[in-house]
Amino acid sequence: MSTIQSAAITATTLLLWGTLVLQPGQLKAAGGGGEVPVDAISSLYQMPKGAVETRWFTFENQKGLKGQAGQARFGRKGAPATSFPAGTTLVLADIKESGTIRRIWATLGHRSPEVLRGVKIEIYWDGAKTPAVQAPLGDFFCHSLGHMATFENACFYSPEGRSFDCLIPMPFHKSAKVLLVNESGHDTGIYYEVDATVGEKHNAQSLYFHSYWRRENPTTLRQDMTILPHIAGQGRFLGCNLGVRQNQLCTNFWWGEGEVKVYCDGDTEFPTLCGTGTEDYIGDGFGQSYFHCRYSGNQYVSTNRDAYGFYRLHIPDPVWFHKDIRVTIQVMGGPSYKAMLASMDKDPDLKFMKAGNGHEYYTRGELADAPHRAEVMERTDDYSATAYWYLDRPENRLPPIAGASERMKDLP
Repeated sequence: MSTIQSAAITATTLLLWGTLVLQPGQLKAAGGGGEVPVDAISSLYQMPKGAVETRWFTFENQKGLKGQAGQARFGRKGAPATSFPAGTTLVLADIKESGTIRRIWATLGHRSPEVLRGVKIEIYWDGAKTPAVQAPLGDFFCHSLGHMATFENACFYSPEGRSFDCLIPMPFHKSAKVLLVNESGHDTGIYYEVDATVGEKHNAQSLYFHSYWRRENPTTLRQDMTILPHIAGQGRFLGCNLGVRQNQLCTNFWWGEGEVKVYCDGDTEFPTLCGTGTEDYIGDGFGQSYFHCRYSGNQYVSTNRDAYGFYRLHIPDPVWFHKDIRVTIQVMGGPSYKAMLASMDKDPDLKFMKAGNGHEYYTRGELADAPHRAEVMERTDDYSATAYWYLDRPENRLPPIAGASERMKDLP
């Protein structure tokens, strides 16, 4: 095996072990030109400094207390789950010291689209008044559009499409609170486990994990969909999970030509980072179908192929920001002229805007003259986005996410 191959495999292994919260100063060049954390391998078998301990927060040991787990029914699996009625809030973990959440797992007795969108997750750091994480349960765990999927990536996985698993490390200095709010209108039951290490002392460069969900149903013509609203501070954009439910008048042709744009550190009209198209952003090309890889995937495709869920995680390709950040995606398609004509036949009042200055539209005449030609056009669809990022502060000043009725509306 060559030095370059060895370095690549080592780097991949380290990323899978959760070495996500890294600063540039913590990296050292490895053989073959790659960069890997110098202490990540040894941390697997060396004791940590100080009295760092492991805690599992479950319904049977809600406070994660030492020597207090597994007691119900004489220690014979007496309380592995709890009811989660509509209209209630369930605290999964309430930690009153420094530490790091390492894993969050759950499964529900009722996993309908309404429950996946109607139940929301919130996470608070260091006694903050507003949550750093607020998203529908399903979307946060990479289950798009209210539908469970079997998939695995570097941060989330669901082995058989029945569970919610997150492996993103989430450090905190003073406290952490993880809770679920059932706004779905449905009663359900829940098994859960929040795994954390406590007693760690994080330095001043340690970043807080954040996540935010938003939806545009429908989007506005020629106005890019916002994945991550403007955030002030410094940190790292970790990636996103997106969901698209197509405009029902435009389901007979390719919808995903939109470019992802990252505006950072003072960018205004034009971004510093801009991709080449939706399927390209997730590492595919010329369309996309079901697949799931470590850092990108299209984990959900509806039966009628009119709705898609897909993700991209910026782990080997970090997106740092030092002052501010905003992330968007264009809502554009790439249909053939023949497909546009077929849609116009169904609705004679339908108009298709050309990509450009916003004043030009395709005419039936030009479409009929070149039926096999294809071009880019502006669209309006139902887009939802869950953004993941690290920030140098426990609050992000974003407003509450949309209410349950808006979250659950028009699911495929």
